[in-house]
Amino acid sequence: MNLRARKGELEITAISIHAYPYVSEKYALTSCGSSMGDGYGPMVVCRREDAAKFGADPIVGLRGKRIAIPGELTTAFLSLQLALGKGGVAFEYEVVMFDQIPHAVQSGKFDAGLIIHEGQLTYAQMGLHKLLDTAEWWGKRTGLPLPLGGNCIRKDLGAKVMQEVTDILKQSIQYSLDHRDEAVEYALQYGRDLDRNLADRFVGMYVNHWTLDYGPRGREAILRLLNEGAAAGLVPDVGEVEYVTAK
Repeated sequence: MNLRARKGELEITAISIHAYPYVSEKYALTSCGSSMGDGYGPMVVCRREDAAKFGADPIVGLRGKRIAIPGELTTAFLSLQLALGKGGVAFEYEVVMFDQIPHAVQSGKFDAGLIIHEGQLTYAQMGLHKLLDTAEWWGKRTGLPLPLGGNCIRKDLGAKVMQEVTDILKQSIQYSLDHRDEAVEYALQYGRDLDRNLADRFVGMYVNHWTLDYGPRGREAILRLLNEGAAAGLVPDVGEVEYVTAK
């Protein structure tokens, strides 16, 4: 979706916040539909038996290692680069499908893996050890949640359509939150290696009040992340972030 958004193919799409500076001329962020890592988020994991070789400070221990990542435009990757240093200098990486990263680490193909989505709840079952939670690292530094993903809408639709679609999105999210059990049951068919309890926990992590609206703190987090990325030479300078705010 990040790559398709860069081409302007989709009128509305989910997007990694990392990718927004590359599409900001074509798209505005909707105020609803976000996923925020509020004290938890993308994790770097290794095989449990390998944990000791990373030492007491995993940020130091991960430098120079070979790490599987879920995508170069994911916010997970941007936050890892900010934590460890610019990619290609501080560590080696290779893009692997996100749901295959735990297996790739378990097999020994990589020293570590950057996991997102359901892997954050299931890695321990595969004998993997958490070295670093990038949202925890970010929160300790900034006091802010880590803005992982959001929805963006193409500006050429015009202000009226952009507003109408954003309002409908918020109504849909509110309906799902109000009918949580039904929504989780429906979502289970798309879950990977999740039972009902884990699925409910995962939904609670990433579909919540942040999803209804970023609010001032969420918007501050987005600007802080993108400004730090730009200062590190990792993303273009986005300037002001444009939002369509749901009524």
